[in-house]
Amino acid sequence: MSAIRQAVPRYRPWAGPALFKEGFRPLFLGSALWAAAALLLWLLALQGSLVLPSALDPMTWHVHEMLFGYVAATLAGFLLTAIPNWTGRMPLQGWPLVGLALLWLAGRLAGLTSGWIGVGTAAAVDLSFLGVMLAVVLREIVAGSNWRNLPMAGALALVLAANGLMHAEAAGLLEGLPAGLGWRLAIAVILLLISLIGGRIIPSFTRNWLSKRGASALPAAFGPLDKLALIATGLAGLFWTLFPESNAMALAALAAAVLQALRLARWRGLATLSEPLVWSLHLAYAWLPVGFALLAASRWSALVPVSMAIHALTAGAIGSITLAVMTRATLGHTGRPLTAGAGTTALYLAVTLAAATRLAAALLPDLMMPLLALSGAAWIAAFGGFALLYGRALLTPRVGA
Repeated sequence: MSAIRQAVPRYRPWAGPALFKEGFRPLFLGSALWAAAALLLWLLALQGSLVLPSALDPMTWHVHEMLFGYVAATLAGFLLTAIPNWTGRMPLQGWPLVGLALLWLAGRLAGLTSGWIGVGTAAAVDLSFLGVMLAVVLREIVAGSNWRNLPMAGALALVLAANGLMHAEAAGLLEGLPAGLGWRLAIAVILLLISLIGGRIIPSFTRNWLSKRGASALPAAFGPLDKLALIATGLAGLFWTLFPESNAMALAALAAAVLQALRLARWRGLATLSEPLVWSLHLAYAWLPVGFALLAASRWSALVPVSMAIHALTAGAIGSITLAVMTRATLGHTGRPLTAGAGTTALYLAVTLAAATRLAAALLPDLMMPLLALSGAAWIAAFGGFALLYGRALLTPRVGA
């Protein structure tokens, strides 16, 4: 998963809206808008101000839409942008991209209205987006003989399977299996992808930024420690998915926390404090060791709620890294300077505040509702703010094109 471009993608002429010129455009914009809107709907439902027409209870719907609505769209936008760079083939654009984006939107509407249209119909519509996305990824990897990135297709297949498991559990079809199997599997796969992809792009972007400023101390190259961190992260995710209350899970999570912290310390993040576009990636990645440490602690101490660990890994690691990647990719691929202004910096601080206050809500039950409201407001500001700040770049042609 090299951060360095392997081939130059080719683009077909497209006379339609710029939004459908490249895959990241509609999917990043859609994921940000849905991250904000779905969180607002859940907060209203939690407070009793709104009854969702979903067959899923509000908490299950919230978990599902964060993972398979917002995160899945962000992942798809990243892959549709990265794969042409890996293979040199033409990217998905134009009417096929319109169709894929509409499939994603249909899944969101189906999940929200599953109480009206039926759980089976909603599941079929929702699963179609990831199914088609998997087919697109496999086609491009095979056609381009880009076998080194085949694990990305495997990860996407696991996310699809996790979505199916979550629908099956909601329909009462997984009797005898651990509760929450689907969403834990999805989180575990996404965290492994963050560890894999982040472990390439964060030191690479940092190295490039420091080199331009004449720094002699650069991030450490990929080595045995990185491999151990990946293995520990994979094992922690596996044990947590299948045996969430086991000592084996806690030990693997603790190992992942230590190794990920050591790994991050070698990437020279403190040297990038003058550029938010770079330090935001380091700050986002720091949630990984924090989350795994809390996950281990939640097994051995009643003082650490498991929901605290889960939200460190989701609102913290996943929320922060997706926002950081979306901002950087949008700037770079729309021809804008790779630097973060005050507005973008505010987005990074808002998502960090959202994660921190969500952890505090789990730790302080007497203050849960006001802290949830604060966390939700910060989350909505972060992703709604992305849509406002970056919407024009996503909706208009590349600068200089």
